[in-house]
Amino acid sequence: MRTIRAAVTGAVTLSLAFAATACGGGTTDGSGGSDSQPKTLTYWATNQGPNLEADKKTLQPELDKFEKQTGIKVKLEVIPWSDLLNRILTATTSGQGPDVLNIGNTWSSSLQSTGALLPWDEKNFGAIGGKDRFVDSALGATGAPGKDPAAVPLYSMAYALYYNKKMFADAGIAKPPTTWAEVEAAGKKLSKDGTWGIGVEGANLSNNIHQVFVLGKQHGADFFTPDGKPDFTSEGAVAAVKQYVDLMAGSKIVAPGNAEYAQNQSLSDFAKNRTGMVLWQTPQQTFAAQGMSEDQWGVVPAPVPSGTPGQGAQTNSMVAGINISVFKNTRNLDGALKFVKFMTGDEEQILLNKTYGSVPPVKTAQADPAFDTASLAVIRDTLTKSAAALPQVPEESQFETVVGTAVKELFADAAAGRAVTTESVRAKLDKAQQQMPKK
Repeated sequence: MRTIRAAVTGAVTLSLAFAATACGGGTTDGSGGSDSQPKTLTYWATNQGPNLEADKKTLQPELDKFEKQTGIKVKLEVIPWSDLLNRILTATTSGQGPDVLNIGNTWSSSLQSTGALLPWDEKNFGAIGGKDRFVDSALGATGAPGKDPAAVPLYSMAYALYYNKKMFADAGIAKPPTTWAEVEAAGKKLSKDGTWGIGVEGANLSNNIHQVFVLGKQHGADFFTPDGKPDFTSEGAVAAVKQYVDLMAGSKIVAPGNAEYAQNQSLSDFAKNRTGMVLWQTPQQTFAAQGMSEDQWGVVPAPVPSGTPGQGAQTNSMVAGINISVFKNTRNLDGALKFVKFMTGDEEQILLNKTYGSVPPVKTAQADPAFDTASLAVIRDTLTKSAAALPQVPEESQFETVVGTAVKELFADAAAGRAVTTESVRAKLDKAQQQMPKK
């Protein structure tokens, strides 16, 4: 998933996500077209840029290009992350959804379980040029293992540590940190006179999950057992959540106000020299929109306990990204497949991923010189060597909601000066586990 990663709110009812059956997609106003008369497609795009209008300005010329090539008009709606999952789940039950939509790749298995999305079997992949065009790491976050994917990779991302060069120089920090101990040491030097070491988005449920999932890997925890059962209270899971919240509660290198952040405020603080570091996915466009030039920030791989990033305990990012899906009952399947082929073609992959600061999941597009920059090299290397996909289980979106909320509540405790102990973390995670469906 991606930079503007707002909270998936509690309005997502836990039963709705998985009680849904295979319902219709596509427009309901009579303008949606059909295979024999493809007039119009509806497309829900994710908010990739600094705001919704920026995304519309980026995407509309490309949709106009597609219409000129095919005669198919695409009706665009860019949906904020705070609304997207609710909108998708409602569409799976009502049948009043788009023909094509973007989804956060971590939701692939959850949405696949509704039966509402088109399976990407050999025939459908063949219609867009074949499955082997896509890199393996991106395909690993498109649905449950052993099943035809429910989505196609569109934008690939990974977390990295971005640092403010001026603040580092002013604090006498000679090199950017690559381990958690170094992050804490640098953060303490930066946290003075109204500035802080590192920014977090404590009220951003999905971002919370991304961070604690990676820390869980570093502590030997996966949050789910091999057979897919929730395992939120293992020693490693508890240690991971406590380590993350302790950036505020223990080390005190995060401003207490970050407990309420959920909408890119940490990127604004970073760009305005109020915070020296931030862990994020491809924030370049947002930095630029905040007036920060590329020479003012640097980027290194996200931290690990020690040594260099890799697999297992050296995992330093989840496999982040955006997938594109088709509602199975669209009345314009031919047009939808043409549109996905267009969006995943080399020309669009290069243009859009370059604009958004992400990496194409299409092999040939990824080889373009546009993605040889130092910052994107960090992302490419992370995706290749040290990123892991979140659990591809039907309950993943519920996991984001209940554990993300537990982390949010713990940050609120830290901001209020209440102690965050191993016992209080375990209690929050136990409560979260009780909210998951029983198997």
